[in-house]
Amino acid sequence: MNTLVLLTLTGLGLAALYFLIASGLALIFGLMDVLNFAHGAFLTVASYAAWRTAEAVGGGPGLLAALLIGTLTGLALAAVTELLLIRRLYGRPKEQILVTVGLSLAIPALVQSYAGADSRTFPVPDALSGTVGVLGAQVPVNRFLLIGAALAVLVGVHLLLTRTRYGLVVRAGVEDRAMVSALGVDVTRAFTLVFALGGALAGLAGVLGGVYFGSVSPHRGTGLLIFGFVVVIIGGLHSITGVAWAALAVGLVQQYANYYISGGFGDIAVVILLALVILARPTPGREGPLAALRRVTRPPAPRRAIPPGGTA
Repeated sequence: MNTLVLLTLTGLGLAALYFLIASGLALIFGLMDVLNFAHGAFLTVASYAAWRTAEAVGGGPGLLAALLIGTLTGLALAAVTELLLIRRLYGRPKEQILVTVGLSLAIPALVQSYAGADSRTFPVPDALSGTVGVLGAQVPVNRFLLIGAALAVLVGVHLLLTRTRYGLVVRAGVEDRAMVSALGVDVTRAFTLVFALGGALAGLAGVLGGVYFGSVSPHRGTGLLIFGFVVVIIGGLHSITGVAWAALAVGLVQQYANYYISGGFGDIAVVILLALVILARPTPGREGPLAALRRVTRPPAPRRAIPPGGTA
């Protein structure tokens, strides 16, 4: 029982980290139709900015300052990228992919040339470095920090998209940008806001990833980005709640598989989960396997008798 509680809460912490990454991806891709492969690079830069800040300030205030600086770094980097590069490429997905893939390769290389290839220990306050007893299991305290941050982001993003004018403008602009612009609404500014918000979420994930793993490294953002895309594919592009459930499934499956099957099998289990979801999900023009099974196994409808000289 103790092991199950520990695995579950650790898996929830990992799921929270995946959600923070995937929520930014889902915002940018689902609302703006931009496949941002540079999202992991934003995370990397923000994590190193947070690491420097936490080391300089130290203690609990150091972590608070790191959260602020890391989030603002991700926001600023994303906003500059949108203003200088992406804004000219809306409606041109091939060019968007080339630019963002180039950034995803160049930025971590620049970080590595500046800070070195070795991992750097992330300063964690004493209050978050210990464990707390939950049903007999000793769970790291920082897992609860990630879970709380993920819940706050989930509620905040949901309210932004459904209860604010900017959320309405962005969703309407995706449907028909020309019409919304004709109404006098600056869709371009709203798109910049969404891209910057996605970068801020990447920055927040970078800081909390440093807390979760206890270190930062130049290429961790690229590795985490893969799981972020997996979560977005499983959860769907147009539902932040679906992304949250998908992150929960991926985090728990990975933790359980690593412990109960073998170390390192968690990644394979996530790939299997992704394949099962893709195969089971109906595509346009093709019914899903459950619907097909019901159709095949459903007994045929009785034929109506046609009266003489009449029609059915």
